Amino acid sequence: MRLIDSHCHLDFPAFDQDRAAVIAHCQTLGVEKMIVVGVTRQHWSRLWDTVSNHDGLYGAFGLHPYFLAEHQDSDIPALVEQLSLYRDHPKLCAVGEIGLDFLLQELDPKQQIHLFEQQVAIAAEFNLPVIIHSRRANAQVTAILKKAKLSRAGIIHAFSGSYEEALEYIKLGFLLGFGGAATWPRATRLQSVLKRLPIASIALETDSPDMPPEWLAGQRNSPEQLPSICQYLADIYGLSSTAFAAQTSTNVQRLFGWTV
Repeated sequence: MRLIDSHCHLDFPAFDQDRAAVIAHCQTLGVEKMIVVGVTRQHWSRLWDTVSNHDGLYGAFGLHPYFLAEHQDSDIPALVEQLSLYRDHPKLCAVGEIGLDFLLQELDPKQQIHLFEQQVAIAAEFNLPVIIHSRRANAQVTAILKKAKLSRAGIIHAFSGSYEEALEYIKLGFLLGFGGAATWPRATRLQSVLKRLPIASIALETDSPDMPPEWLAGQRNSPEQLPSICQYLADIYGLSSTAFAAQTSTNVQRLFGWTV
C-alpha cells in the first residue's frame, strides 16, 4: 500500500522526542510522502529543517488564520522572500496553511479575508498550489478562489462542508482532504458526503498531531495512523484499502507535479 499524508505538522514540538523514529516507521507502513504545512512565520525555519533532513517530506509556507494575533504586516513580504529563496527547490510544494476560520469569534473576519487574499495572490505569482483551512467559511473561500482564478488549485484541508460545497471546490480543481474526523461515529453527515464524491477529488491526511481518529481519542495523532484511516474511509467508500490508497496518492501526486 502506498500512501501520502497531504497535511501534517511533524515540525511541532509534540514530535521533538521521536520525530525521526515516527518518520522511519511511517515509511515502513507505506506512507511514502508527507506534507508538512506552515502556520506562522516564526515556525518556517523549524519546518524547513524538518523537511530538509528527512526523505519523503515536503514543505508548505503560510500564515494560518488561527494565529491572526501573531501575524505582522511584515510577514507578507517575508513570505514572498521565503518562497523566492526556495522557488526551485523540489521540497517546496505549496502555500499553506492559509484560509478563513469563522468559527472562532475572536478572529476578525475582515483581517482574515485580507490576509487570505494576499496569500492567494502570492501563490498565483509563484504558480504554487494552496492548502486551505476553511471552517464555516466555504462560501467566502470559494468566492475568493473564483476571483483569483489560480492556474493551479490545491487542497481543502479537513473538508467538513456539504456535498454542494464540495462540488464547488471540485469545479475549481481542488482536492478535498479527509482524515481522522471522518472516523468518528457522530460524523455521519461527513461520511455520507464522502461516499458521493468522485474518488479523483479525494486526498488523505492526518493533521498530526491534531485531529486524531476515533480509536486514538485524546492522544497524539501521527502519520503512522494513515493506513488505518485509509482502511476506515475505504470501507465507507466501498473500495479496497489498496485501491483507495493508490488513487488518493495519485491525486496528490498529480496536483503537486510529482511522478505518478
